Amino acid sequence: MNQSELKEFLDEKVALYNNPNFIESDPIQIPHLFTQKEDVEIAGFLSATIAWGNRKMIIKNSHRMMDLMGNAPYDFVMSHSETNLEQLEPFVHRTFNGQDFSFFIKSLKNIYQNHNGLESVYSKNQTLESMQNSISEFKKIFFEIPHPTRTQKHISDPLNGSAAKRINMFLRWMVRQDNNGVDLGIWKSIPPSILSCPLDVHSGNIARKLEILGRKQNDFKALAELDQKLRELDPNDPVKYDFALFGLGVFEGF
Repeated sequence: MNQSELKEFLDEKVALYNNPNFIESDPIQIPHLFTQKEDVEIAGFLSATIAWGNRKMIIKNSHRMMDLMGNAPYDFVMSHSETNLEQLEPFVHRTFNGQDFSFFIKSLKNIYQNHNGLESVYSKNQTLESMQNSISEFKKIFFEIPHPTRTQKHISDPLNGSAAKRINMFLRWMVRQDNNGVDLGIWKSIPPSILSCPLDVHSGNIARKLEILGRKQNDFKALAELDQKLRELDPNDPVKYDFALFGLGVFEGF
């Protein structure tokens, strides 16, 4: 396919998958449960954090996280007691456990109390081209309070070579606003043009089949390569193509 054929093909797939029917089988349904900005952010951040593995299990465990917080995530973060945190101890999703969950609550409280919230932290270090430096700086702030060493692995750092798939997915949820009802678009301080595609096994494999990604590893360098190609197709909203790559891989077995 030439460039225009590729764009037409991918735009068709975006239109096919970027609609409310997508929500029922995706973890993005979790932040959609809420209306208050802080609840949406926290629900989205926690759900994106555990978004690896079986999708049904991700959704089930994300709902469980909300239940453990009384389905009031912001209130839980800001007013939790040690007893409340002890109730999180049995939680497990793959390698993310109750100890990690408890620290995430403490760190989120620090971010809302001392850094003006998640949007403020992420928007402060954005550049004209990318959110990758901002993601790296976010990790420093997230772990600026005492923390278990084991929990560090649950926040990616692009400057250490990671594609940071789950954080880039979270940012897509928060920033993209196209009125199609899937992405929430509640953050106005970050332009969609500098977002990066959540790069994982599915999107990476499809991108290689379509010859818009040459690098074999799904790492930071591959993400930069994919970003460049997707921004050529749509400079203003490149990560809309996540719907196409994901849909082709997961739903169509392309």
